[in-house]
Amino acid sequence: MANEDDGIPQIDAVTVSEPLARAIGERYLTYALSTIMHRALPDARDGLKPVHRRILYAMRELRLSATSAFRKSAKISGDVMGNYHPHGDSAIYDAMARLAQDFNVRYPLVDGQGNFGNIDGDNPAASRYTEARLTAIAETLMEGLAENAVDFRPNYDGTLEEPVVMPAAFPNLLANGSSGIAVGMATNIPPHNLDELIMGCHALLRDPDLSDAALIDLIPGPDFPTGGVIVEPRASILEAYRTGRGSFRTRAKWHVEDLGRGTWQIIITEIPYQVQKSKLIEKLAEVIQTKRVPLLADVRDESADDIRVVLEPRTRTVEPDMLMGALFKVTDLESRFSLNMNVLIDGRVPKVCSLREVLRAFLDHRRDVLLRRTSHRMEKIDHRLEVLEGFILTFLNLDRVIDIIRYDDDPKPALMRETWGRTIARATNEKDYVSPAKGAGELTELQAESILNMRLRSLRRLEEMELIAERAALQKERAGLVGLLESDAKQWKQIGRDLDEVRKNFGKNTKLGARRSTFAEAGEAEEITLEAMIDREPITVICSQMGWIRAMKGHVDLGLEQKFKDGDTARFAFHAETTDKLLIVGANGRFFTLLGANLPGGRGMGEPLRLMVDLPNDVEIVDLQIHRAGEKLLVASSAGDGFIVPSDEVLAQTRAGKVVMTLGDGVKTAVCRKVVGDTVAVVGDNRKVLIFPLTELPEMARGKGVRLQKYKDGGLSDATTFTLANGLSWKDPAGRTRTETELTEWIGARASMGRMAPRGFPRDNRFT
Repeated sequence: MANEDDGIPQIDAVTVSEPLARAIGERYLTYALSTIMHRALPDARDGLKPVHRRILYAMRELRLSATSAFRKSAKISGDVMGNYHPHGDSAIYDAMARLAQDFNVRYPLVDGQGNFGNIDGDNPAASRYTEARLTAIAETLMEGLAENAVDFRPNYDGTLEEPVVMPAAFPNLLANGSSGIAVGMATNIPPHNLDELIMGCHALLRDPDLSDAALIDLIPGPDFPTGGVIVEPRASILEAYRTGRGSFRTRAKWHVEDLGRGTWQIIITEIPYQVQKSKLIEKLAEVIQTKRVPLLADVRDESADDIRVVLEPRTRTVEPDMLMGALFKVTDLESRFSLNMNVLIDGRVPKVCSLREVLRAFLDHRRDVLLRRTSHRMEKIDHRLEVLEGFILTFLNLDRVIDIIRYDDDPKPALMRETWGRTIARATNEKDYVSPAKGAGELTELQAESILNMRLRSLRRLEEMELIAERAALQKERAGLVGLLESDAKQWKQIGRDLDEVRKNFGKNTKLGARRSTFAEAGEAEEITLEAMIDREPITVICSQMGWIRAMKGHVDLGLEQKFKDGDTARFAFHAETTDKLLIVGANGRFFTLLGANLPGGRGMGEPLRLMVDLPNDVEIVDLQIHRAGEKLLVASSAGDGFIVPSDEVLAQTRAGKVVMTLGDGVKTAVCRKVVGDTVAVVGDNRKVLIFPLTELPEMARGKGVRLQKYKDGGLSDATTFTLANGLSWKDPAGRTRTETELTEWIGARASMGRMAPRGFPRDNRFT
């Protein structure tokens, strides 16, 4: 209610109370529906999202046909933003640029001139530098817009109109694919071959109940812009197309190039869809550096306009299939494209559709377009026939028409009032044109207006004959259109002819339409063992106290004195083989892995271990041992916590290692021992020994573990495992091995304090 205060009108505030859940729910639902319908999901009829549809329509309004001159992309994105899509020119330009990228879009809808990005992942140049126009196939998407083929709606400010959907002369949704993330749903549709899609449409026109298997025979799978080899089994493809959900496994296309003298290299010519070539090269280089695939020695990118990635094997004895099989496992040379055919049906209802349903939605849309264009054409024909009838009537009564125009002050009403003596014979066939005239020999307003606008030079006998011939041709065309509207069979036949025209221009016999992706069976990849890649030779691993490591050829006597740097002494020495994996245990709880073949040679002092793995300088090396598959390890911290971990769980794939023990502040990894026997023995800094069953320790992949022994001060000094029946062994100060079998005094519950060590136990509190 309005009131006045000092002459200023005031409006009373109105407060509306409602539950928060309802208020937020209604507003979020509005946002979700807007995202689903106007941003993320494509329309099943033309396969376009609103931004793409507006870009194409704006370019059509700018008359940027496939044969016209290019226009600046900034002009195009500006018009789209100002007239139809007020969401920011950068987003519009990005969407337009993608439509021009032949490595992203199977049938580009925009013809770009300039830098529109590349398969390496580089971004397009700024919109002020690039130019664009429509492609020929994009024009076929919009054929019929001027013939009332689709509905139009007001733009965002009501000053212009835009099409609700494009007429779409071909199934663009499947031909170019689509992807998007909405609220609570997403879509991801791969591109397909247009020739195969049209064949599938013809099959559905002939047999609406066509089986899914028969449809897949015609449309065997996606056709990616970047090619590649699809290795997904046919059964999986059939199930994906039947349900609308699934995935397609794609591999790079490669061949072996013979270099002579038994040497060769692998050439990759096609990569999987949506894989950036630069990222792929980086991943391959990382694989070489980390030696995840030791068969691979080098990678080079020799690409120009086409793709040429060169892979060099480490030795010529390597099998190419084995090398590629290993690379398929660890790089994007093999990738999966997920199928989620979630689309808008009739532009309103989101639904996960099968391949048949998507093609059916397109065909039904084409029928609606055909009926609307036919009706529009009939209206134009009726209008022209009405005008032609007036013209012909003029020739039959030429003198009277001239008199009226010459002497009457208002000739138009006079022409309409006149009853003409000589009239046009009318056909009685119901499909023929029926004159809208008021009566026999009377003119309509349109006819009178057309007669008055007729040029004098048209009043020739030859012109009259041409008009009669034109009328006959239009009447014949109209009869055909009437027959088309009345017959479902004729309508579907015409749709088939329209599809054949598209197929002729963009089918498999054209450069654009030829299939790029091929099909093959993946086969079982051979398991690559280290023995298959590395010559198995004996070595002696020597690591110093300061962490310098080397591998001497052969099994050298471990008792021999070795040379080390000044101030350095021996720490680890054991026999191994080049195919062995070595486990390095850091005091920070991380485990690292090195391959025996990658250790530096035995000449000299070796190399710092810390240069081979990311082990900080202030972190002590707790243990260095050979990894044996299937073994179990006892790990314990200086705080007295520990657990059992399978040795296969501690293998690290990178230089950074793998975290196995979770440690608190000031706590370090103190012990890593191979598990043997059935009993655990623990000794603390206080020289108290505790023995308990191995079964009391949990088996874990990583963590802190459980308390092994309780301490009032100090921490854990050492821990080991042994067989209780055989007794506990250690070396006395004289270096002799002593075994104690009477251990009842030290056996107790886990996490208890234990008893003082037996007489003769080493002063360093170590079992070994």
